[in-house]
Amino acid sequence: MPDSPASAVTFRLATRDDLPRIFELIVDDAIAAARTGEFGPAHVAGFEAIEASPDNELVVAELDGAVVGCMQLTFVPGISRYGATRLLVEAVRIDAALRGQGLGRAMMEHAHARGRERGCILAQLTSDKQRPDAHRFYRSLGYAQSHEGFKLPL
Repeated sequence: MPDSPASAVTFRLATRDDLPRIFELIVDDAIAAARTGEFGPAHVAGFEAIEASPDNELVVAELDGAVVGCMQLTFVPGISRYGATRLLVEAVRIDAALRGQGLGRAMMEHAHARGRERGCILAQLTSDKQRPDAHRFYRSLGYAQSHEGFKLPL
């Protein structure tokens, strides 16, 4: 028997059938809920675009056959850093009832492994300034708050 949920979690690419659960995980957060809206065709179209892109992966974490986490991985080719590819990690979510049990760390380790497999030289992410717990978590993984992020609605 596994010592913790983190030792039993598995990862796979999301399917269309996972989309309602992924949506639930994302909106189970006041910050994200305010900018995500009600589940509908726009979310399905977003999923289809991610699924069609060779540089994007929507990953789910499963525990005992249930989706308990999700994240989007984007592999960003570039010119700077000697033409390096970077791993962009977005929309990392863990079921609220399972937080603090190592699942987020396992998810990020999976993300980093995927980045290395794809030849990425660094991982980057943004996190809303209103998420101090997330910031502590990312720093515990070795992330440095080295840049200021900017956003502009288009």
